[in-house]
Amino acid sequence: MMMFVFVLIYLMLVLLRPQDYPQMQGFAIPILPLAMAAAAAAWVFSREKRFNAPQYILLPMFHLVLCLSLLAIGWFAGALEAFLYFLPCVVSFFLLANAVNTPGYTRTTMMVFVLCAFVMAVHGAQQASTGVGWTGQTTVEDGRIQYVGIFSDPNDLGMLFVISIPMAVYLGSRGGLLGMRRLFWFCGCLLLAYGIYLTNSRGSFLAVVAMTAVYIWIQRGAIWASMLGAGALVVLRLMPSRLDELNVQESSASGRIDAWYEGMQMFITHPLLGVGAGQFTQYHYLTAHNSIILVLAETGIVGFALWFAFVGYGFWMMYRIVRFEPEFEDEDDILDWQEARRMALVLLVAQSGFFAAAFFLSRSYVILLYLLAALVVAHHSNVLARFPALGELRLRSHIVRWGVLTMGAVAAFYVVLKVLLAMG
Repeated sequence: MMMFVFVLIYLMLVLLRPQDYPQMQGFAIPILPLAMAAAAAAWVFSREKRFNAPQYILLPMFHLVLCLSLLAIGWFAGALEAFLYFLPCVVSFFLLANAVNTPGYTRTTMMVFVLCAFVMAVHGAQQASTGVGWTGQTTVEDGRIQYVGIFSDPNDLGMLFVISIPMAVYLGSRGGLLGMRRLFWFCGCLLLAYGIYLTNSRGSFLAVVAMTAVYIWIQRGAIWASMLGAGALVVLRLMPSRLDELNVQESSASGRIDAWYEGMQMFITHPLLGVGAGQFTQYHYLTAHNSIILVLAETGIVGFALWFAFVGYGFWMMYRIVRFEPEFEDEDDILDWQEARRMALVLLVAQSGFFAAAFFLSRSYVILLYLLAALVVAHHSNVLARFPALGELRLRSHIVRWGVLTMGAVAAFYVVLKVLLAMG
């Protein structure tokens, strides 16, 4: 319990970022590092530690490859810098994945994500109305809202709103308090949707469509998902947003495709360990604008294989819970499994939204990705403890599979890139 409390405090500081408010600039105490250290100490002294997921191996290995990619080009100081930069992501993943060891803790963590997103959406509404929020942060030049710290980019803020929507829907579906709980969370969903609108992030708009399509696919099948997904895209194109400008010839889209092409060339010339973590812009004036090509270009096939498996296991874990049909012995088991399946569906949809947005952004190393992954791993471990028949996933049993899938993903991206270049 104590560890979970410390981790929640750390999580709220990571999301709400009070330490990044301009009013706190003169405050010399490093609040966030101290909170992480306290949570880490609580984990070290806790009795229960879990390492029963492939991600516990893959993430430290990917961390190592980030450093090796810079050592390979002879930049020792850069390797140390990359180690320290990515270390909070690794530590946060381990802490959250271990602390959330009951279904109740999973729901509480979802509540923290969503409530923090609510706060930022209200801040954004104030920005949109007055031009400045209570943090002192103003809107960006084109009127899009932003927060502070890691959410000072409207696209990052939109991604948080995106992954929070399915969590809010789930929390609202539980009812209680004469319907007031459902009303609160569902009204919050509208607030988050308004926040996404105010960010005017095309990636976030597309992520909402992707989440809707995945949910309908799981519940109703691929045909319904395709039809309603296409309909949602038409509606979004008609909305007064930057999405109606999205086409291959549009300057922003064309710049992205050029960056993807340059990233692929970096991979071709540096196939093993890439050009080095954080070095993409040393070879091209724009960042990759794609989380896949960024990892591939900067860490080569070695780093990409580890990162791709890390991400892929998250989807696989939640999908297998959604599709698994265990044999039940009593009614309590049925109710527990139904609840576990609902939470797995929420996390599957949230991951789909995050990576739909991240496909158009360079967000391979952001902490939000690894916090969401930690919640996924924690839920899978909790379900596995309650229903052992689900079966543990072991990395050594899937090495060949991930090797084939990695090469297939690279080839598929190359084909898509060639098609887009031909269309341009």
